[in-house]
Amino acid sequence: MNSKRWLLGFLATAVVLGAAVLGFNWLVDPFGVFSHKALEWPSYEMTMNPRTAKITYLKEHHEEYDSYILGCSSVSSFPTDALNTYFDANFYNMIAYGADMLDVEQQAFYLVENYEVKNLVVSVYIDNAMNYNEEADPLSYAMPPETTGENPLAFYAKYLFMDPRHSLDKLEAMVQDTYLTQTFDVFDASDGAYDKKVRDAEPIGNMDAYLESYPVFANYPALSNQTNEEAITGTLESLTRIKQLCEDNGVQLTVVTAPVYADYLASFPWEQVAAFYTRLAEVTDYWDFSYSSVSFEPRYFYDETHFRECVGDMALARMFGDESVYIPEDFGAYVTADNVAEHVAQMAQAEPLPLEEYTAQVPVLMYHHISEEGNDSTELSPEAFEAQIAALAEAGYTSVFPEDLAAYVREGKELPEKPIVITFDDGYLSNYEYAYPILKKYGMVATIFVIGSTVGDTEHYKDTDYPITPHFSYEQAKEMVDSGVISIQSHTYDMHQWGPYEDSDQPRENLLPLEGESEEDYRAALSADCETIRREIQEGTGEEDVHVIAFPGGYYDILSLVTLLENGFDISFSTEIGTNILIKGLDQSLLALDRYNMNGSVSPEQMLEWIRS
Repeated sequence: MNSKRWLLGFLATAVVLGAAVLGFNWLVDPFGVFSHKALEWPSYEMTMNPRTAKITYLKEHHEEYDSYILGCSSVSSFPTDALNTYFDANFYNMIAYGADMLDVEQQAFYLVENYEVKNLVVSVYIDNAMNYNEEADPLSYAMPPETTGENPLAFYAKYLFMDPRHSLDKLEAMVQDTYLTQTFDVFDASDGAYDKKVRDAEPIGNMDAYLESYPVFANYPALSNQTNEEAITGTLESLTRIKQLCEDNGVQLTVVTAPVYADYLASFPWEQVAAFYTRLAEVTDYWDFSYSSVSFEPRYFYDETHFRECVGDMALARMFGDESVYIPEDFGAYVTADNVAEHVAQMAQAEPLPLEEYTAQVPVLMYHHISEEGNDSTELSPEAFEAQIAALAEAGYTSVFPEDLAAYVREGKELPEKPIVITFDDGYLSNYEYAYPILKKYGMVATIFVIGSTVGDTEHYKDTDYPITPHFSYEQAKEMVDSGVISIQSHTYDMHQWGPYEDSDQPRENLLPLEGESEEDYRAALSADCETIRREIQEGTGEEDVHVIAFPGGYYDILSLVTLLENGFDISFSTEIGTNILIKGLDQSLLALDRYNMNGSVSPEQMLEWIRS
């Protein structure tokens, strides 16, 4: 073969391979830039580059929305449902990694000039005083040409000629995808926000355990940050243009400053912080949430610049005067050019709240069956039970319902000085015959978690060596509920089966998925169980709100917690031992609550020692 023919063959091969790469990248489209349906996966594509993929998504879905929130990734913690309620609107979250104010400006102009827009909410935070007009990565941080005016051919060429491993990664992720959020699909495409179902199901309470999970707060690194004039000027000029855009088009503009963890803000010279927020007020009025007592509580944050949705809920409640939501007194202020000097002076005085003002220690007791004999497992005699309840009353404890815990966390309603929660699992007849009258005698209340399929069952396995312990009926349950002494909640309808006596080869003994069960089938089974137990308890007892569950056997995993939350079970109890820490504003402190197992071997003195520790 002569050199000419060899060269022609080489060039032909290169052209074919190049065309194959272009076609492959176009077809798979991992960054969501080509607006075709072949392998569309918006949550993945938004994870790769939210700036491009969200514009692509809105081209077909913009009629579903009339309002937008814009900014860096912290804006994802302003919950879409709350935004929709307070603004009476349909919001889409335009969050983009590390978005500077030029990114926000370009998004704002694109949205207002192309779609019907009712509200724009723009989030500003201290990093906007450090960064402006920066692109950290040409693929993951690129703005689409519709927003920048860039030559479309040059823009699309980057994604056609990119390393095809990006496309291979998307195909691999499709195989690995699960219902739970993974690193490759962190967005909920339907509202543009981060998909936080896993983080929303994360039990949070004890500070030591939290610092193990989020070590950045345990030993915060020494940082030295500086604002710069170029970034501040660019940010303020962009905000000025956004403000004028909204005025010219009848769009309501709301500017908020996002909460920041205290140690991070302290890495800036205070005079620079004060100057930035002062100059911001000269451009636009804004709601400031950047620095307050909230900034000192790490359990409200994922890291130094990303806060939990509970903080976003508190911020929106402050803006709209919603007194039904817990809000620390110093959290949030409306800032104008007239009051900014006074406000910045107050900001400088921010300090953490005493723990006792926003946290509470609440022990929970776990009972099962009351029998004449008692044992050292899950049973105790009526006399032993009464001795324990009498000891609680004498020691000044006040029993409360799970609803009272929720009111403390969500509304800031105070608990009694020495609160305690008394619970019973399974729904045994002995709870009605013995526990109920003893509780009434001492002015105590309790929650009974019933197994729906066994309510009223006194005959099950009657002729076996292990007959079922009788369970009370719904008629008896209604009597207890009507008295105000007892709340009836869920121990599942039929996910606490007794293996040896079930017809199934794989009985559901607890909330965990069965071996080999698909996620889809498991979630469907647990959701159906939730619906059934809620309906039966409500119909059988008149209990208004069935949303509390005790895990059968104490077993659960993150998928079960997520599924329970999606089905409205937002307070849950485990069998782990310990006293719980509730945190005002933080719903996750109501999940997988610990309990002390009570039986015939526990003396009143031992019980009091446990719950006082």
